[in-house]
Parts: sequence; C-alpha cells; structure tokens
Amino acid sequence: MVMNVKGYAALAVKEDLVPHSFVRRDPREDDVVIDILYSGVCHSDIHNAYNDWGGAKYPMVPGHEIIGRVIHVGKSVTKFKVGDLAGVGCMVDSCQHCSACEQGLEQYCEEGNTLTYNDTDRHDGLPTFGGYSDKIVVTDKFVVKVPEGIDLRGAAPLLCAGITTWSPLRHWQVGEGSKVAVVGLGGLGHMAIKLANALGAEVTLFTRSPGKEADARRLGARHVVLSTDSEQMKASANQFDLIIDTVPYVHDLNPYIPTLALSGTLVLVGYLGALDPFVNSVPLILGRRSVAGSVIGGIAETQEMLDFCGQHGITADVEVINIQDINHAWQRMLKSDVKYRFVIDIASLK
Repeated sequence: MVMNVKGYAALAVKEDLVPHSFVRRDPREDDVVIDILYSGVCHSDIHNAYNDWGGAKYPMVPGHEIIGRVIHVGKSVTKFKVGDLAGVGCMVDSCQHCSACEQGLEQYCEEGNTLTYNDTDRHDGLPTFGGYSDKIVVTDKFVVKVPEGIDLRGAAPLLCAGITTWSPLRHWQVGEGSKVAVVGLGGLGHMAIKLANALGAEVTLFTRSPGKEADARRLGARHVVLSTDSEQMKASANQFDLIIDTVPYVHDLNPYIPTLALSGTLVLVGYLGALDPFVNSVPLILGRRSVAGSVIGGIAETQEMLDFCGQHGITADVEVINIQDINHAWQRMLKSDVKYRFVIDIASLK
C-alpha cells in the first residue's frame, strides 16, 4: 500500500517550514498506521531543524507529540484495532534486547533508539518523518493507548513534556509527603508542577520572574521562590527531596544545590551540554546530594503517565494553531511567548 502523506518540512537549516509531500513506508506485520489529529510543538523541533545539535537531515518533518486514530493494523498486532485512539512520542523503535530495553527503558537503548524524526529506520534504512503530517506508520511496541475522554489537544504534549517530567518523578519515588521544586515555568515546568502535585508532593517553583506566581499556584505550586532573591534562597535551604530543573540553556546550578534536603537530587531535564560555572562539590559531599540527568521515558512509563493523566484529568495548557501558522509559532516560542505549548490541529493540513 503506497501511502502518500502531506506535511510540513524544513528543507534547509534555519529556513521556514513549507508544505511537503512524501511517502511513508509500507506497513509491516507489527505496524500501526495512525491518522494524525494533533501534533505538539516542542522546542527541540526548532533545535533539530536549525541544526543546533548537529546531525540535521533534510527534508525534515518535525513533531514527536502525536495523537491520532488507528486506521490500519498489521496482522501480528493485537494491542490495537482500527478506530482506537493512539499516541506516539519521541521514539519509534529500539534494539529491544539490550539491558535498558529489557528494563522497559528504551530511551536509554545501548544501540541508540530510533527517533520519531530526523533519524533512520533500523530495518529498511529509510528516513523517519514526524508528526507535522497527516499519517504515521509505527511499530506497535512504540504506540501507546490514549485514554478515552481526555482532551486530545492537551494530551499531545504529554508524549514529550509530560513523560520528560513524569519519569524522574517516578524514578525518585515522589509521592505523599515529598517536597519537590521545579526550576523554570515553561512547557516542561508547568507539566512538572501538575504531575508532582497530583502525586501528592508539596511543590515549589523557582523562578526569576516575579509575574509567574499566580500561574504557578493555579497549576499546583504551593510556594514560589524568586531565585534572584538571596534571602528567599537562603530561607529555602535543606528542603527538597527532588528538584526538577527544566531550564533549556546553560545556567548556574550552585544556588539550588543547598536547597536540597539530605540525600536530595537535582535532575536536569531541559539542558544538554557542559555546565558553566562548575558545580561546587562541597554542598554535594556535605549533604550526600546529587546532580543527575533524565531524558523522556520508556514506553511502559509513558503508558502509565497517560493512564494517570486520564484518571486525574491532567493535560498540558495549550494554544491550538493551524499548521500554516507554524513558522510564526516557532518565532513566538523563541521569545517564550506561549502558555505553555503550541499544538497543531492537523485537520488544517487537509
């Protein structure tokens, strides 16, 4: 079955996205074909298209926060049927046999997972194309069930922003009585506050912007600390079991480390790269504190997160756009002018 697909693609570095037609692979026995309804817009879409991280392959169809309906299943697929709501996140395959994959942590696949776009299919060598398009073909192991009744537009960013913050909350066993702080209130930060609050934690926002207090409290933060205020920072010492740092650019971690409780952890989920300035080891050693990192989550974790969000009525705060407005939306994202995630209504493609 030849699958002609419409989408939007970056054709070269730092050029506007333009309409782009391409062909998806023939579905294999274990594949699910999804008619895409909504695709979230992640800051990493811009990083990839602008080749900020290197390795960009053009034409590039971004998008890894995908919600849609199943329109075809391969003959070995048992988990999905035509008509089911389905989601696809940042990965579409992995080796399935390394230590990480056997633990259900495919994001850490030792051979490297296959990304939803700007990657190469490990079976046929074809490029992968993402969710800024009307259909996608994915192996059933990397498709998740979307709970009925959840707001589909707000559910799309759960496939990246949601799981990126859920995975560390679960790994560090956040629950009733936990004290969690979140650094930064953007797409990741607002999901971290919602999820930590729903898990029963007492949540604090660290922010440099005094104007974010009302929104942080609406989202579920009980406290807001202005990180530029040395007295407020001093008063926050020795408190937090976990700090989720969502800031996407290089910044100083040292002011936050003394706010960790004994054996507390600051986990980086937003920034990739060298730390500058260096982390001072004294408060780490004297408080058995840790600085760690985490990236997205495994497929089982993603399903757990979606089910939890379905039960608790949690979705991202989104602004829905037509795909024809994607370049303007990217420019607004670069100015942090969105609360808190853009989502493309793929019906606008058709």
